[in-house]
Amino acid sequence: MQRRSLHPRSFRIAASGPAAAALPYIYEPRTEALHLPPTCTTRARADQPYGGALFLGGTTNPGSTMVVLAKPPALDQISLVRSPEPGAGPPFPGVPAVDLSAPGAALAVVDACERFGFFKVVNHGVPAGVADRLEAEAVAFFARPQAEKDASGPADPLGYGCKRIGRNGDTGWLEYLLLAADQGAGASLPAPLSGDAVSEYVGAVRGVAASVLEAVAEGLGVAPRDALSRMVAGAASDRALRVNHYPPCPLLQRLPDSCSVTGFGEHTDPQLVSVLRSNGTAGLQLALRDGRWVPVPPDRDAVFVIVGDSLEVLTNGRLKSVRHRVVVANSRKPRVSMIYFAGPAPAQRMAPLPELLGRGEQGLYRDFTWGDYKKAAYRTRLGDNRLDPFRI
Repeated sequence: MQRRSLHPRSFRIAASGPAAAALPYIYEPRTEALHLPPTCTTRARADQPYGGALFLGGTTNPGSTMVVLAKPPALDQISLVRSPEPGAGPPFPGVPAVDLSAPGAALAVVDACERFGFFKVVNHGVPAGVADRLEAEAVAFFARPQAEKDASGPADPLGYGCKRIGRNGDTGWLEYLLLAADQGAGASLPAPLSGDAVSEYVGAVRGVAASVLEAVAEGLGVAPRDALSRMVAGAASDRALRVNHYPPCPLLQRLPDSCSVTGFGEHTDPQLVSVLRSNGTAGLQLALRDGRWVPVPPDRDAVFVIVGDSLEVLTNGRLKSVRHRVVVANSRKPRVSMIYFAGPAPAQRMAPLPELLGRGEQGLYRDFTWGDYKKAAYRTRLGDNRLDPFRI
């Protein structure tokens, strides 16, 4: 197949698969057809069975979209996105970096959360060997035959998943493991993951989450200092660990470098905070308050903290959860990320902290529990604003 000239239009990618989903697309070349294997493999091989053709459907009308289906109605649709254009809007100052042990760290954390809902933690105390060990075991798991990985799924919600994200039709170019974070060293995990590796890593990043929430409380003038961190520290708290693997996508070899395929669609995290660590492959992007998307340079020596919906509620909107996504660019190196989600106990009441309400100020959200919110979140799509039904 010869490469054709490309024109800026809109398009969809359609490939046969187990789910029915439709996502927005941002760029369209002229119609081309490629074939992909049905699983999240890193390269297409002639000896692999194919689940269907993948097509780029072109139209001459920039406002319209055409989808060419291989085997309807069984369909997976994964979005292709264009990289953020440099120079559009005010310059992005970069992701704030905070040393939690430095003087003034509490105010720096609050400032970063108010401006971006996201920041990088340096000197975080997570031993490099602990993170590297879990990452290596995860990489070894994702390299196993597909049938062996499938035996650890489907994710409902815990377990192994490939392309399908959640229960409501969202898809992405990734495979993942979602694990309960409270598994002990002797827990049964899919080989070659070990309970020791998971337990040591979770213990380290749980400490980061607690330190961040204590800094938030101090910076906002909330007493006691552990008012937030103790919500996610008890035995009943809802904590999870997600390991995402984004293999290279064969489709991108035929498209401009400005194109990427959606790995994990835009969303906010429901919990108080999330702690993310990744390898040296780029892909994470943030939505700024003005709606622009900006890339986050990878730093495997740091961890990143993401403000979640629950912390937005507890601070009555002063700290806002941040929309973020992962895109898979035309790279031969996969991206591996490990995300720890710090959530409260299901019965925890979620309401603005009284100390943060000024005289006569009303809360922006009605009272609910974390269990209520989690159930509601499972009924939504990734891109939905999950907090809207809970606003007053």
